Amino acid sequence: MLRNKTQEERMALRSLMNIRMPGWMKDDVIRVQDEFLAEEAREKGIVTLKDIPSVKEAYGSSHPFADKMSIWQGDITRLSVDAIVNAANSQMLGCFVPCHRCIDNAIHSAAGM
Repeated sequence: MLRNKTQEERMALRSLMNIRMPGWMKDDVIRVQDEFLAEEAREKGIVTLKDIPSVKEAYGSSHPFADKMSIWQGDITRLSVDAIVNAANSQMLGCFVPCHRCIDNAIHSAAGM
């Protein structure tokens, strides 16, 4: 349904995701959004925890928790996780500039409204 969207259409959708205030959304809107975002995630490539070695595996660390910690460097919106924590700013608010190239907007663009 949303295949072959132009870059302009993707940027328009990203703008809407970045500036929309919290509130109720119709189920069909959420369904279309989720289909679009799932397709975007597949195109970027999804990274699971199984794909990231633990600190013990990667660095041979003997720290007691080395087998429970991993280090990821890359596009965090590719991670298959339940949540991403963003430090945002000193007011603990997100960015209000549509399509600004900041981590807050990247998270909202990948997670949806």
